[in-house]
Amino acid sequence: MQTAKKNSPFFVCGQCGLESRKWLGRCPDCGAWDSLTEHQQTQLSSAGRQTAIAQPLHMTTTEENTRLITGIGEMDRVLGGGIVPGSLVLIGGDPGIGKSTLILQLLASLAAKNLQMLYVTGEESAAQIRMRAERLKISGHNISISTENSVEAIIDLAGRMHPALMAVDSIQTMYSEEVGSAPGSVTQVREATARLLQLAKINHIPVLLVGHVTKDGAIAGPRVLEHMVDTVLYFEGDRGQVFRILRTVKNRFGSTNEIGVFEMQDSGLIEVSNPSALFLAERPVNVSGSVVLPSVEGTRPILVEVQALVSRSSLGTARRTAIGADPQRLALLTAVLEKKLGIALYDHDIFLNIAGGIRISEPALDLGVVAALLSSYLDKPIDANTVVCGEIGLAGEIRAVGQMEQRVREAGRLGFQTFLMPESSARQLQSSKKEKMRVLAVRGVSELAEHLFTA
Repeated sequence: MQTAKKNSPFFVCGQCGLESRKWLGRCPDCGAWDSLTEHQQTQLSSAGRQTAIAQPLHMTTTEENTRLITGIGEMDRVLGGGIVPGSLVLIGGDPGIGKSTLILQLLASLAAKNLQMLYVTGEESAAQIRMRAERLKISGHNISISTENSVEAIIDLAGRMHPALMAVDSIQTMYSEEVGSAPGSVTQVREATARLLQLAKINHIPVLLVGHVTKDGAIAGPRVLEHMVDTVLYFEGDRGQVFRILRTVKNRFGSTNEIGVFEMQDSGLIEVSNPSALFLAERPVNVSGSVVLPSVEGTRPILVEVQALVSRSSLGTARRTAIGADPQRLALLTAVLEKKLGIALYDHDIFLNIAGGIRISEPALDLGVVAALLSSYLDKPIDANTVVCGEIGLAGEIRAVGQMEQRVREAGRLGFQTFLMPESSARQLQSSKKEKMRVLAVRGVSELAEHLFTA
């Protein structure tokens, strides 16, 4: 029989989860002041401990073919083809972005297949969930609602119901009765997640967790929370925009950096199967400072509009603002233009925007940024049927980027006729003739203006 014994107290940082044997005024890991709180650790003695067992790898079975297909194409895409039984999925996002709406629509889609769903909410009442379901025109059949906060009670309920999927909204409101700290604390979040992870793995019940985010955009709670789960999804978007991006940052059962695109309407979230056409629907024609970039998010090519505005500054220090792109990368590319082309931009304000509210982080954005900057600075529009793509080095050279054939194919599908790309990519590309695409190869930024602004 296992017996418990008390050890000396330890201290846990409420911001980052760091554990220390002594109290510190400032956390040495995250730098937060007065964030360490005292906890009492309980360990089990070795008496009565069970013997661990191992199983040969070739005798283990896989559940890859038993994924739950949600019926929401964009959701299935970011999950790698559906929900794996026994997996733990964490969804984070800003307040009011639509996380609870997405969860309810997901449960309704699976419930329509006559599967039993369990929705555990610690933030809303059952009546509030019912009001949202009526607004989304969801009948609620095969969906059970629980407003329980105790992890032990939730595990007992799930063990009795054995649902096909359980959603917990949110993990920060759950608490374990065996932990003395308040709900939402680092210890409670970590313990609650560990209990739900054990439930998922033992009973093969997929569990969907909703997590709050901090002001920096990271999921609140200890960083170990993201390491414990199988999949981490971020629901992004500006509440002033109708577009929502569901982005995969970790997935043990599929590719990462995959995105799903949704449009927020009165009836809920509507999946966007052709985001390229949607992002370019309001693109201005024959306007300087605008160019189209074929980006790749995960396995999906998406065409986005890169906008730049370069104007003379009336202040002592010129401003550099980037929305949807890395501001440090914008500063670097501006310096390359000044050095290699002799363009004086030190006294000009520069504003960069990726239209549609999407964020692009891949190096292929470089050529689009430089082309848009040149177009705005020279006040010369770029041909509306031209797309650009490539990485730019500090020496002004234009480097190749991956998945160029998919980019060319997507641009050709939307009717673009000219593709400006790195010379090395143009040599390796074999599908340009098949796609009837005119390819312009460039080696450095010094050739860029000649290709873009000469007839």
